Amino acid sequence: MNDWIAVHVVDFFNRINLIYGTVSEYCDSASCPTMSGGVRFEYLWADGEKYKKPAALPAPQYVALLMDWIEAQINNEAVFPVSTDVPFPKTFVPLCRKILTRLFRVFVHVYIHHFDRIVAIGAEAHVNTCYKHFYYFVTEFDLINSKELEPLAEMTAKVCKDSISPTQNTAPSSNQGR
Repeated sequence: MNDWIAVHVVDFFNRINLIYGTVSEYCDSASCPTMSGGVRFEYLWADGEKYKKPAALPAPQYVALLMDWIEAQINNEAVFPVSTDVPFPKTFVPLCRKILTRLFRVFVHVYIHHFDRIVAIGAEAHVNTCYKHFYYFVTEFDLINSKELEPLAEMTAKVCKDSISPTQNTAPSSNQGR
């Protein structure tokens, strides 16, 4: 299971980094003075080293720090082992939850603040497909707290029409087939 999560974390990191790269020239300290998803959601940066206390940062700085931090985690063989005979650390899944939660925030920012640019370059279908893959993966394996998913709930309902919310009962009723 950890191998499956590791492969997807690396893939999502690469894909979301590319998606952000398509809008990065339009995301600067003036247009995006905070890392946010609309007015209701502001994301603070903390890495436990340089930023011990959560700090409000312009979106481009937040994303740059995030991508550098994730890359350092992925390249750390004690965390993401490259050899099959080296076990994953006990902290692996919690760390992946943190990575994926933070990557989701990039989706939030791009969808809410820069989606017009995504549409203008004809990348809407690609970004939506990447988002669906990400969403289905993190919900299937319970890797992001449902509260974190709220900023894109309405959009997710449209893009992932066939999805079932985690609170819905998926068991067949006893009256089925009668």
